[in-house]
Amino acid sequence: MSAALGWDTGRAADVRVRVLGKPGCHLCMDAAAVVAEVCGDAVAWDEVSITSDPELLDCYVDEIPVVLVDGAVLTYWRVTAEQLRTALQARS
Repeated sequence: MSAALGWDTGRAADVRVRVLGKPGCHLCMDAAAVVAEVCGDAVAWDEVSITSDPELLDCYVDEIPVVLVDGAVLTYWRVTAEQLRTALQARS
């Protein structure tokens, strides 16, 4: 399962990669585009807006986007395709 580029596409339990961000954030859109490219249809991923969850908003308001792989923070602000591929391979 892969998500479309849009926020709050749901929180599926089986996602491997999650992008935390918010609508209108250009860095968040950039991160989601990299994740979409790397994950394609082979790796489940989604996007969650921190504005939909007060706890996430409190925790990450100054650090978005946040990219998580298997629930662990991979990076804040920017992600590269190489960085994400390496993380996915290391956790396979």
